[in-house]
Amino acid sequence: MKYDDTIEYLFGLQWHGIKLGLDNPRELLRRLGNPEQGVTYAHVAGTNGKGSTASMLSAMLTASGRRTGLFTSPHLVSFTERISIDGVRITEQEVVSLASEVMAAARGMTPTFFEVVTAMGLLYFRRNEVDCAVIETGMGGRLDATNVIEPEVAVITPIGLDHAEFLGSTIEEVAAEKAGIIKPGARLVCAPQNPGAMAVIEKKAHEAGVSLHLEGREFGAENIERNSLGVEFDYSCGTGTIKRLSLPMRGEYQARNASLSIRAFELMARGLDEDIIRGALAGARWPGRLELVADNPPVHIDGAHNPAAAEALAAELKAEGLEGRLTLVMGVMSDKDAEGIMKPLLPLARQVFFTRAAYGRAATTAYLADKARGLGYNGNITEAGGVADALGAARSLSSPVLVAGSFYTAGEAMVALGAKSVLGRLGEAVPDSREING
Repeated sequence: MKYDDTIEYLFGLQWHGIKLGLDNPRELLRRLGNPEQGVTYAHVAGTNGKGSTASMLSAMLTASGRRTGLFTSPHLVSFTERISIDGVRITEQEVVSLASEVMAAARGMTPTFFEVVTAMGLLYFRRNEVDCAVIETGMGGRLDATNVIEPEVAVITPIGLDHAEFLGSTIEEVAAEKAGIIKPGARLVCAPQNPGAMAVIEKKAHEAGVSLHLEGREFGAENIERNSLGVEFDYSCGTGTIKRLSLPMRGEYQARNASLSIRAFELMARGLDEDIIRGALAGARWPGRLELVADNPPVHIDGAHNPAAAEALAAELKAEGLEGRLTLVMGVMSDKDAEGIMKPLLPLARQVFFTRAAYGRAATTAYLADKARGLGYNGNITEAGGVADALGAARSLSSPVLVAGSFYTAGEAMVALGAKSVLGRLGEAVPDSREING
């Protein structure tokens, strides 16, 4: 098959839905010769900040001379964003070849999209003889397809309520699922959590005999300062302090994500190498997270798709003096907490263009507009249809633009600004598709 046909086929597997559990992934990997074995892993779970943290840790490991794989989800524009080695994405031809091999091994099974993609990533890393790999969970942790690995370090970023239909309706239930990546023999690096979530994580770590390295206690980012490019901060831990690290990623929370990645790297590398850490962070990039993607007028894109992410985004934009000045382009998936996402962002906007990404579970613009009015928003509201049209209309008004509410919306906005993708067509082809994040 050609690449576009392969991607369409893979996304067609979403008809099988989301099936949490490890029997299918383990059987599929067994048929492939257990490619997950023989690699040193870091496993990253949480609700927000997973991708950024995983990316920064991967960059540090690569800079230390280790051949390093990185597996993340979802992607913004191209499927190839999900799988990379030493910062170089998998090629389209390699995607075609791996997908064919994995699906051949899966004959007689009904694997989900994410199970197949996870197997592709693990097989790719083993074939290319990586020394280590940083693996981001898709959803949860305990029953996530990625939980077939045995990590040297487990990392848990901030946990919030999301995917309630799969992970539970309380923070404790969600934390229990995320904490499923904690296994005997690993070390745990953890962000501060809601007290209920923290109690669950501490109990799991104790049961597994795992040492807990808690941000703000054993290590942390201090003296965080925003600048025109991103943030600067000091990193402090029991073995020393690294002064004025520069990170070209906006948001105070990114300094905290960076501190998680530094601690994980310190544990995996058996030491704190300032030159490696400083260099890796200075070159760090993670698209679609409070990213300035255009000028005249400025266009900021953030995939914030849950209330906690929206609140963090709003706090940063306020700190940058953008409150009340923005034109908001918002599209949200119908299974997300639209009101919770809107509530912190609407006060920043003088007007809103509601849009609908080309995916079956995207909420309608009428639904979003009704939610906004119900929250008391009295600015201008436009139901704009597709993301490209909404973005074009918003940019014509010359005020700063924020695109937010979903990684799908963010990705389509990036395509409208010139990035290449085949996914607009595929989303229409799978009207009830369900990707794990977004």
